[in-house]
Amino acid sequence: MTTPEPPKAPWQDLLNDHLSQSSSSEFTLATAAYDATKKRHVPRARVCGFRGFFPNPQLHPSAVDALKTQGDGINPDVYESDMFSFTTDVRMEKTGHIQPGSSGSDAGNEVEMVFWLKDVESQWRIKGIAFVIGDQDGGGVEDKAREGIQKGLRVRSEDGRGEWTWERQVTTYFANHTPILRGSFKCPPPGQPKSQVPEDLSLKPGQEVEGLHDPAARKNFRVVVVRPQEVEWLDLSDYKNPARWTWTLTEDGKQPGRWEEAELWP
Repeated sequence: MTTPEPPKAPWQDLLNDHLSQSSSSEFTLATAAYDATKKRHVPRARVCGFRGFFPNPQLHPSAVDALKTQGDGINPDVYESDMFSFTTDVRMEKTGHIQPGSSGSDAGNEVEMVFWLKDVESQWRIKGIAFVIGDQDGGGVEDKAREGIQKGLRVRSEDGRGEWTWERQVTTYFANHTPILRGSFKCPPPGQPKSQVPEDLSLKPGQEVEGLHDPAARKNFRVVVVRPQEVEWLDLSDYKNPARWTWTLTEDGKQPGRWEEAELWP
């Protein structure tokens, strides 16, 4: 690691406990984008599925089997972090929103995530920086994203550190999807009118992909990692005595950052 390792977030265990009690781990992701005139920035929001804290998604047994039988294996248990992860299709608009300079956007890669965990009557808001990885062709954008994620990683164990690879990690996330969800990355371009027939006739809905290295599917598959900078918890489990807390990460680039905690009026 070339930079100081970040501290373990004091809020992570509580959020994990809330997620374990919840029937859903979906969240709303907000980004900034240009409007149709390309003259002003506007907010955009959509619901995404939380895929665990990078780089440790909870793997389904079928994913473990696929990784073992198809020759990739699983990365050594080297790193841990407080960074959120989810997956997306690179052709989706949100990918361009969080990659500065791509898809005509310069809004930056700042995002906000909101979990409403009804089962525990709690809202969690996360403000942070998003990074997109998974471009099999590599390049400067991919390298820069990996560098940004690396800053949020902590070394859990030195064993196998030299064997850990980014490529295997992205494949692990892909393997953790069902075949029908892997096939969704071989659908026609999202948002394109159905009247426009894709030039690539192999792109069609309803396909199942068993292979972890299907060229068309992997070309479009990406993992998004959000490095949190501010986290807020609103506890509404007792309406007579609601509580609100924030944790803000302070960093100066030379010393390990620290999370500053504050209790707020709800």
